[in-house]
Amino acid sequence: MNAEIYAALAQLEKERGIPQTYMMEKITQALVAAYKKDKDGYTDNVFVELTEKDMRMYVQKEVVDDVISPATEISLDEARKINGRCELGDLVNVDVQTKNFGRIAAQTAKQVIIQGIREAERGMIFDSFSSKEHEILTGTVLRIEPQSGDMTIRIGSGSDKTDAYLAAGEQVRTEHFSEGDLIRVYVVEVRRSSRGPQVIVSRTHPGLVKRLFELNVPEIESGLVEIKSVAREAGSRTKLAVRAAEENIDPVGACVGPRGGRVGAVVEELHGEKMDIVVWSEDPAQFVASALSPADVLSVTMLPGTKACRVVVPDDQLSLAIGKEGQNARLAARLTGCKIDIKPASQAEELPEQAEAAEEV
Repeated sequence: MNAEIYAALAQLEKERGIPQTYMMEKITQALVAAYKKDKDGYTDNVFVELTEKDMRMYVQKEVVDDVISPATEISLDEARKINGRCELGDLVNVDVQTKNFGRIAAQTAKQVIIQGIREAERGMIFDSFSSKEHEILTGTVLRIEPQSGDMTIRIGSGSDKTDAYLAAGEQVRTEHFSEGDLIRVYVVEVRRSSRGPQVIVSRTHPGLVKRLFELNVPEIESGLVEIKSVAREAGSRTKLAVRAAEENIDPVGACVGPRGGRVGAVVEELHGEKMDIVVWSEDPAQFVASALSPADVLSVTMLPGTKACRVVVPDDQLSLAIGKEGQNARLAARLTGCKIDIKPASQAEELPEQAEAAEEV
């Protein structure tokens, strides 16, 4: 019997990756649970010894003159049938015949073992997917809730698979998917829950853009080019600030790629979302000027003691600097972490204190 148990545990470990030691603990718990169900009593003095050669279950009882609690006590006469040298006050190990457990007790043991397997599998799935936080995974749209629009995405394969949750608020409004479609998602967080790991994914997270560039630009993967910050309005436009580790590397050119192939792959994955790639700078004024690209900037004045600045642009560049519905200025502010006040050159003369302190960039 023990050889069969260990063979089954070895097979379980091989096929599902559940350690034999873990399942031995669950078998022990199952036998104790079965005893409790069968005897409907005290189990703190019940022990199981499980080895490859032997499996033994016993109840430890105290030898007494007058048995008041049969679950924990045994008479001297009965004790000496087990060990002829027993004396009052000794502890005796009374064997439990597991084959005599009733049907309900056996069913209880079975449920404990099944639950143990499920918990182990959930734990392994959690460990597997928690290591993939902030990564991009490909999944299949399993279900779309008709009322909320929330999606259930099946990610992974074989025994290493689970369902991810893509909320309507994490979807791009201009993208449309149907059940059965393949979809690439960014893993935001993996949570533990009573039903197993809950994987939260997104299509709008700025991290999705960052990871796509890391996958498509070898210089980023090797560390020669670093993405310093990302500002995104999903489905419309993204600004990306990059920095080269060496002076002879063009970080923007590396991200654009030959004939625009690298940035083109990212844009295609994001269904036409526009990409502005700018050079990051330690100089806040220079960084703000770059972030307002494609608009030309005449000057940037950083306001002392604040994370704010005043920007002067040519009159004919004002609408370009601000962008449609303020998008360009808004994304530049997010990218730089600076509040930006944009003025046309014709109004700059009305701000003499700005003109005197203007920092040419």
